[in-house]
Amino acid sequence: MRKFSAARTTGWHRTQSAASALPVSSKSTWLQVSTLSYLALAAGMAFWLAHPGSAHAQSLDPVLTPPAAGAPRTAATAPAKLTLDQAITMAMQRHPDLASAQHEVEATQGAVEQAGLLPNPELAVSMEDTRRATRTTAVQLSQRLELGGKRGARRKAAELAQGVAQAQLEARRAQVRAAVQTAFWDVLTAQGRVELARESSTLANQVFDAASKRVAAGKVSPVESTRARLALTGVNVEAQQAEQELTAARARLSAVIGQPLSPAQSFEVPISTMFAVPQDSELATRLDQAPDVIQAQSEVQRREAVVDLERARQAPDLTLGVGTQRNNELGRNQPLLSVSLPLPLFDRNQGNLREAIARADQARDELNGVRVRLLADVQVVGSQLRSARQQVLMVEQQMLPDAQQAYEAATTGFSLGKFSFLDVLDAQRTLFQVRSQHLKALSEVQRAATELDRLLGFVPAASAQQAPNTSMPDATGAAASTH
Repeated sequence: MRKFSAARTTGWHRTQSAASALPVSSKSTWLQVSTLSYLALAAGMAFWLAHPGSAHAQSLDPVLTPPAAGAPRTAATAPAKLTLDQAITMAMQRHPDLASAQHEVEATQGAVEQAGLLPNPELAVSMEDTRRATRTTAVQLSQRLELGGKRGARRKAAELAQGVAQAQLEARRAQVRAAVQTAFWDVLTAQGRVELARESSTLANQVFDAASKRVAAGKVSPVESTRARLALTGVNVEAQQAEQELTAARARLSAVIGQPLSPAQSFEVPISTMFAVPQDSELATRLDQAPDVIQAQSEVQRREAVVDLERARQAPDLTLGVGTQRNNELGRNQPLLSVSLPLPLFDRNQGNLREAIARADQARDELNGVRVRLLADVQVVGSQLRSARQQVLMVEQQMLPDAQQAYEAATTGFSLGKFSFLDVLDAQRTLFQVRSQHLKALSEVQRAATELDRLLGFVPAASAQQAPNTSMPDATGAAASTH
């Protein structure tokens, strides 16, 4: 575990001051120490590459359900050491899109209850003649009997509509989870870039000091000092840009989890193995479990149930009536019985049935379209994931060691007068470009894995036999080779 915190700024200044006092020949040694924070971040970012979904899989179900409607939501701040699991939990509990989708599910529960109710009976009272002696009064109770299975079909359609609402809620959860993962790793990536920029600024200061001393000693041209100062200014500008990107990333994370982040907020990332890239065949078999496919399938089932309901409504309903009639002129009571049945001569519900059939066909076509688009998206994202993973391995195994070796050779040669300042500056710039490329590649892997999680509702687990290697190679930046 490694904790990354904005509160480490003061400690960095102390490190910078101490590093500035080092001779040029000791820069590579100081670099080995200063890069530990970057190495921990680079190794820690492999967490999402290995179990981005499994780390919170066990706790996901109980926390995905938003609070009940009307439940009080007290304002709170994020914990001092925020993990990805905690961030997802906060978003699941407080995100307004999930609350809205949950209310839709609750609304469909009322629709299911209403669909299963019987028609109310009718009470009719009639009176003939205003004179008491010849008045006839009738009281009748009527009950409409639904024929053709209307009540069962209506309830089934309402239950399937509830299933559609539940599928929409699950799709929203997948989207929110992916948004949290993206925002969380954007913060970590931005922090890594900030630390790289700070280390680059420290080394640029060292090179500038060394160049100034050599100019003062008359060993090199004053142009060398000017170039060093320009390089230092450029590095400082990059550091300011990195700080701004970090501030924006923290704001996005705070918005998606619905919690404010304190200035001293830290983020904890477990170190795990490199993410195992699934094959296209494995991804294709999981399409039917994708949230978008489940939602489209639920809509097809609901539309088919509506077709059955409209077909059942073609059968006319029977109304039975029973009552009594009092004839004052005759002085007796008479029983009343009535039966009424609409004659389906003109309106046989044929228009509604035709509409329902067409909409059911439309839902099936939409389901096919969702599957085709999802399959294409999954294949593209899977290819991106494999490409990004290969890039990470290439940077860790080849580019980082070579860049570090070239930088150490250049600094050593510069201190001995064998290399020029331009050689050192070029080696330094190359080293930090490679390390920045490493962070970018790790970020691309995370983004691809997050997109798979959003599309399919899962992320395949890493290979069980791949154990994490937490050893820190000297100043290579290839922390914890996790492949």
